[in-house]
Amino acid sequence: MRLTIACVGRARAGPEVDLFNQYVGRLPWSVNLREVEVRRKLAPARRIEREARLLLDCVPDGARIVALDERGEALTSAAFAKQLERWRQDGIRDLAFLVGGADGLDGTLRRRADLILALSAMTLPHLLVRPVLAEQLYRAYTILTGHPYHRG
Repeated sequence: MRLTIACVGRARAGPEVDLFNQYVGRLPWSVNLREVEVRRKLAPARRIEREARLLLDCVPDGARIVALDERGEALTSAAFAKQLERWRQDGIRDLAFLVGGADGLDGTLRRRADLILALSAMTLPHLLVRPVLAEQLYRAYTILTGHPYHRG
């Protein structure tokens, strides 16, 4: 399975990046982190629209799209693992996880998503979403392989 994690904003070196890299490094799957930015000063609605286009440009052809949004579906770790396994069994090779900026995701992007996933009912800083997602991907992998990491 090949994973693309496309995020609005560029991460600087720090504990969030270190933690993200730690979990991604444990995965047997290929992970491509893509960071996009809108540098021009735009009205919020236009900026969100532009961010959506940049994020969608990162999605490989034929990939399932998972939009991360606090208003999305809250899955247990086991249910998330089962969804990944269903896609794998269906022959899906590419998954794209899309993380919006501070003002959220554009409606067109949400409508294009195959899954809108909430990592928490609370709002998370978009730079913190990366390591949380990476950990959940690693946890899903351990669930699917019967590794004792997940004790839920």
